Amino acid sequence: MNNIICPKCGEAFKIDEAGYANIVKQVRDSEFEKELQRYREQDKNNFELQRELAVKNVEEGYKSRIADLNGRLENSETRLQLEIQKLSAKHAEHIRSKEDEYRSVISGIQQEHAMTVKAMETELDYYKNYKQSLSTKMIGESLEQHCLAEFNNIRMTAFPKAYFEKDNDVRYGSKGDFIFRECDDDGDEILSIMFEMKNESDTTATKQKNEHFFKELDKDRREKKCEYAVLVSMLEPDSELYNKGIVDVSYKYDKMFVVRPQFFIPIISLLRNASLNAMRYKKEMLQIKRRDIDLTNFESNMELFKKEFMRNYELAGRQFKDAIDEIDTTIKHLNKVKENLIKSENNLRLANNKAQENLTVEKITKNAPSVKEQIISNREVE
Repeated sequence: MNNIICPKCGEAFKIDEAGYANIVKQVRDSEFEKELQRYREQDKNNFELQRELAVKNVEEGYKSRIADLNGRLENSETRLQLEIQKLSAKHAEHIRSKEDEYRSVISGIQQEHAMTVKAMETELDYYKNYKQSLSTKMIGESLEQHCLAEFNNIRMTAFPKAYFEKDNDVRYGSKGDFIFRECDDDGDEILSIMFEMKNESDTTATKQKNEHFFKELDKDRREKKCEYAVLVSMLEPDSELYNKGIVDVSYKYDKMFVVRPQFFIPIISLLRNASLNAMRYKKEMLQIKRRDIDLTNFESNMELFKKEFMRNYELAGRQFKDAIDEIDTTIKHLNKVKENLIKSENNLRLANNKAQENLTVEKITKNAPSVKEQIISNREVE
């Protein structure tokens, strides 16, 4: 039994353990309910405030990022279009100027070629007039000695940087008579010729033909890495074909010519001029090709940059969408938590209502008559 002192009259009365526990429970539940309600209201307000701030901050952050990315993309695309337009216009202008330049160069070459042909025709007529005397003179001397002397006479004026020497390299089992090589100031080879000299006095009684020496001369040219092969020959003196001067026999062997001795210097000059023109055009075309390659590489790099930029932009867009989806999911989750809290509040309210309705002396002592009598007697004593 426990003694209870009435707060109004100060009189003490006794109550059993069950009654005392019920009274304590009433007091404790009432205080707990007040504290619970206060904390619930406070948590609810804090939760709503934090949720609103979080959603607002996330939305503002992603809006700012989207605006920044869109601005950067628009600026990049504008710059790329301007650069491409400038380069295209510059490239077209360069092509037009080169076309005009090439037409001028081709016209000059045609004029130069016509003058050269005319000069060669004049020289040919001259040599035809003196053919008999020259041929008679050469019979008594070595053809090789004659060609070497002819070249040395004009070496310093016409070919100051050229190499013209006897071929003494027998590593491949055979050799020609002379090798001519000339390079430009950059060290690039302009022209190379393998020469073979055949004098009528060197032949046997069977009278060999020029074509008997083509195969061996072509082999020597390839082994010594020469561009052209020239047979300087006095064989077949009655041949109308070879007596015309310079004969192109490349239909049998690539880049091969047969000339009479009087055309020894002219064939070098002709091949040299052709090689100089070819080299000049080759270098110009190489420069144009390099420029085209550079432009193509630039355009490829631009396309690659745009492709990579768009890929990153698309990834950023997908990530932004995923982030928005995550925010939506979080909001749904928070709403679900809110619903659960509201349901919890409802259940607490229902529990409180049930406590108010059912926590009376009559109902709690329904199956405990002795406790009911004790409580009634205590009330009567009061």
